[in-house]
Amino acid sequence: MGDENATSRASVDELMRGAVDLHCHSGPSVMARLVDHIDALEEAGAAGMRAVLFKDHYYPTAPVAELVRARYAHLGVEPLGAIVLNNALGGFNAYAVEHALKMGSRVVWMPTVSAANHIREGHNKKLLVAKSEMRRPTALSVLDDHGDLKEEVLPILDLVARHDAVLSCGHLHISEVWPLFEEARRRGCNRLLVNHPTYTVGATLKDFPRLLELGAYVEHSICMFIESRFKTFTPGDLKSYIEAAGVDRTFFGSDLGQENNPSPVEGFRQIILLLQQLGYGDEDIRKMVSLNAMRLAGIGENAAPALAKSA
Repeated sequence: MGDENATSRASVDELMRGAVDLHCHSGPSVMARLVDHIDALEEAGAAGMRAVLFKDHYYPTAPVAELVRARYAHLGVEPLGAIVLNNALGGFNAYAVEHALKMGSRVVWMPTVSAANHIREGHNKKLLVAKSEMRRPTALSVLDDHGDLKEEVLPILDLVARHDAVLSCGHLHISEVWPLFEEARRRGCNRLLVNHPTYTVGATLKDFPRLLELGAYVEHSICMFIESRFKTFTPGDLKSYIEAAGVDRTFFGSDLGQENNPSPVEGFRQIILLLQQLGYGDEDIRKMVSLNAMRLAGIGENAAPALAKSA
């Protein structure tokens, strides 16, 4: 038994090397956090991870990534920044997006905690509890009353395309994702991301083929499949989700960093163990914890574009 456990640990250790987390909720934050950005980098570096992207619902993180990149280069893990278009940044604010992208942000998320869909689902009350009371959010949707994309969204798509960044649907409803992604593709956005599609976003397995046709990658939140206070799905659910999108278009972000949860690195270790238990081999697991995220975000000198450029 001891030899088997040692072999399992060694296997997980090996698969952790080069892993990429594009969904790390480290602090400082108005939410209670288990780790700060430097903690997250140090733990990721100790595990041999390739990159960590800091995500905060209320402020752009590219300046943080820029600040720590040189000072903590010895850790061997690349810090990445992003921006989430919630009320705190003015919602669909092209000025904020332009600044974030020029600072090196790799991902632009549509609204999350300010998304009308997220608010309707009551997630701010159930999951996202701030250290002190916050102003009530103003609900944001990318669609107007006629079901058309709002004009203020369009220049944001152009900026994402110009900087070859990742466009994530955030916590929009799947009914909003279709017109958003279709217009994004027309405007040259070639890196599309749907995060936790079966949670909040409201996608079903029947929606996965269309998402793949649009060129989207599917990111699942590790915290929803392992022992955490956010656990939502079963191993069987995970297997069906991977089969629906395919190993080559599926990857994992920790969606961890909160107090009273496993750390982001521990989350990755646990999801690797779960994937092994589900019968996935090392090659497929490496795609889902490292290579697919690298390809989507353009990490690495030889990283190819996520899709061919639009004509």
